[in-house]
Amino acid sequence: MATLIPAFSACVSRMTSGEKRLAERLEKKLDDDYLLWYDVPVGPTNAHPDFVVLHPRRGLLILEVKDWKPATIAQADKQAWVIAPDGLPKTVLNPLEQARQYAHQVVDALKRDPQLTQPDGPHAGNLAFPWSYGVVLPNITRQQFKAAELQHAIEPHRVLCKDEMLESADPEDIQSRLWDMFPYLMRGVLSLPMIDRVRWIMFPQVRVPAQGTLFDDNDLDAELPGIMRVMDLQQEQLARSLGDGHRVIHGVAGSGKTMILGYRAEHLARASSASSKPILILCFNEPLGVKLASVMHAKGLSDQVHVRHFHKWCHEQIRAFGQTLPAQGAHFFDDLVEAVIRGVERNQIPGGQYQAVLIDEGHDFAPEWLKLVVQMVDPASNSLLVLFDDAQSIYEHHTARNGSHKFSFKSLGIQAQGRTTILKINYRNTQQILQTASLVAADLLTADDKDEDGIPLVKPVSCGREGEAPLIIRLPTLRDEAQAIADHLANAHKEGHAWGDMAVLCPDRKTRDLCAHVLHQRGLPLENRVSTGDFDPASNKIKVMTMKVSKGLEFPVVALPGVGHMPAPGEDEKEAARVFYVAATRATHRLLIGVGGEGGFGRRLGA
Repeated sequence: MATLIPAFSACVSRMTSGEKRLAERLEKKLDDDYLLWYDVPVGPTNAHPDFVVLHPRRGLLILEVKDWKPATIAQADKQAWVIAPDGLPKTVLNPLEQARQYAHQVVDALKRDPQLTQPDGPHAGNLAFPWSYGVVLPNITRQQFKAAELQHAIEPHRVLCKDEMLESADPEDIQSRLWDMFPYLMRGVLSLPMIDRVRWIMFPQVRVPAQGTLFDDNDLDAELPGIMRVMDLQQEQLARSLGDGHRVIHGVAGSGKTMILGYRAEHLARASSASSKPILILCFNEPLGVKLASVMHAKGLSDQVHVRHFHKWCHEQIRAFGQTLPAQGAHFFDDLVEAVIRGVERNQIPGGQYQAVLIDEGHDFAPEWLKLVVQMVDPASNSLLVLFDDAQSIYEHHTARNGSHKFSFKSLGIQAQGRTTILKINYRNTQQILQTASLVAADLLTADDKDEDGIPLVKPVSCGREGEAPLIIRLPTLRDEAQAIADHLANAHKEGHAWGDMAVLCPDRKTRDLCAHVLHQRGLPLENRVSTGDFDPASNKIKVMTMKVSKGLEFPVVALPGVGHMPAPGEDEKEAARVFYVAATRATHRLLIGVGGEGGFGRRLGA
């Protein structure tokens, strides 16, 4: 069974009857290694061919589907057809010429990549794999095609007709019809890396965001990157298939949840009208909110997509609707949330303010927070997306107001049953980093029984990306650890890492300030996140922060001082393990861990 993107259920409502029939046939009749895209924008010009078919050995095929009946076609030649679907004649482009133009736009874009072209010989510069185009006429049989003499307008072998795509059709016959559309002399095989490069160029929307800024779709002279990272097929199908209603994505650290959230926000913003209500992205951590806001700003979507960390949003609601701010004190933030909840209950703060609400870090939201936010979704759109990962839950907000520690999405108004997708593969970390993180947090990563929402705790699966083993630093004092970390970061910079690629994530504020002081003494550029508003994701400085506020971020080089002192006296060991797991999985390439002290988690790491 082929992979259709978007999923059939997500696009059937906008398909013609002929497109629907073809999608069903291709999905069911083609083998597992076929990839199909329906009505997805392609290439620099965002062309919209009806179907794109990709196969490692067969190549690339563009298909145009026309639901015309024999009586619809008044005249046809190789350039233009006169059709009269409603009795009124109009001239349209020959569908084969339409498919040809789409195909050449795609091929011209792909030929810019030397890794996808013939390096030498008589076909140097041409694509190194087959490509072609064709037409599907789901309401015209082969006999009717011949009787209307349409072979003078379209080469017969480039057409799939009604009687050749019946439900009873043999899969081999359908495949044979498709590949008869190819010129016979074309040869070549697409490797998996080549397929990723094809997807990167054809579908800019699936580029991993860290690389998306390296390529300007409107700049035909822009240099293509040597390594092209794209969503995996599950991520792409999920991102393109998220429809209306409530959706929950339950995924492990590094599985691309935030990337999918960003895709969804951009898709909704581009599809909405000027009069639409805004879209709200909520997260718990302020640095992640700043980073997501900067991404939306770079895309020119700040007016349509509002990004806030939860307590800032609550503060804005209180001020905007004339409610009384609670007094400053130890319980200010709890009282702030309670004031918003009461305001909504009294109808002094309106619900339904947003056409869609997208929640990152849903595992760090208290049940009453989620219940509050659900009420902010406009009932007309009913669009809610929640990202969740129990293993990364590091804030003690999970006791509902009624004192219960257990809650279900259903009880909060989130319709998660049957609307949950699970992402198991960790792409962010190397296999060595993920294994090290799991040594401390192994008990957090054991699959639990499903709750009433049907959502289990998911154990991450490594994507198999190899890297260097994390460096364990065992020295007598935290200051010694900080000095050693400074040495390693300075060396990493000499090796080519930008300062902004590095982070020092600390278990507490005291360790954070000590490390910042040592780095400053050594003359290394740094950004010590002490208070709200002092995080700049674009600055080329080492980010120094506590482990907790690093959630949602990632850096190529990460140092974790003070792990030998975790958990702190009186701290729950399981909660400390969650914090370590989150911090360790921020590293994409290199991880340094300080395990000096009396042992702490250093024992689990073999130090």
